[in-house]
Amino acid sequence: MRDETVKLGGLRTRVVDMLPAGAKPGLAVVLCHGFGAPATDLVPLGAELLESSDRLQANARFYFPGGPLDLSAWGMYGAAAWWMVDFEAIQRALAEGTFRNRVRNDRPEGLVEARAALLRLIDEVRAETGLGLDRVAIGGFSQGAMLGVDVALQLPQNVAALIAWSGTLLNEDEWRRLAPAHRGLRVVQSHGRQDPILPYAWAEYLRDLLLEFGLQVDFLPFAGPHTISLPALERARQVLEQACP
Repeated sequence: MRDETVKLGGLRTRVVDMLPAGAKPGLAVVLCHGFGAPATDLVPLGAELLESSDRLQANARFYFPGGPLDLSAWGMYGAAAWWMVDFEAIQRALAEGTFRNRVRNDRPEGLVEARAALLRLIDEVRAETGLGLDRVAIGGFSQGAMLGVDVALQLPQNVAALIAWSGTLLNEDEWRRLAPAHRGLRVVQSHGRQDPILPYAWAEYLRDLLLEFGLQVDFLPFAGPHTISLPALERARQVLEQACP
């Protein structure tokens, strides 16, 4: 198995595949970690998906970029983020019941910069592999899922698939403006009903927006906390296999 670290889009990125030496992939999969996790947090999932699927072994290359923010100064050594989270604002919105009108419309400071970095990474991946956007899948977990949604909607055409594990609705006005151009985009979305960090209802807001504009959403709720369920990982595997040439 190839497992190396490179710089793509200015981001330190782990690259994992099981392709023959020198072979180019038929599918690139870009998965982004959540807030406060190590940049390598999702790398084991790439290995698991490859080892469980002959089709992915023969076609897929996984990219795991690290967020640009180092959280060591906040006592979270080895942890990274895509943008800082205003936890006080989230708690106020929960206590006041104002999330629907405030937090979901927020475009956090740092989102635009994180988006630009991930778009650069995708451009570099495409230049290296020769793949079109229809052979690039993107997504991630938690904050990484939100970034994946934002980037997928910014692109000029649909990507192969969008994977949103335990994400939520942000930047609603802009996402509503962009979503109609992405009718038919295949989305795997999952969320725990007992999620103490991003409440389950917030995932439903995101699901409903995507469905409203004709995106093809496989929504997988599960009884559990802020994590990735086995059924959600399995559905992602199935969708990625379908996206292979």
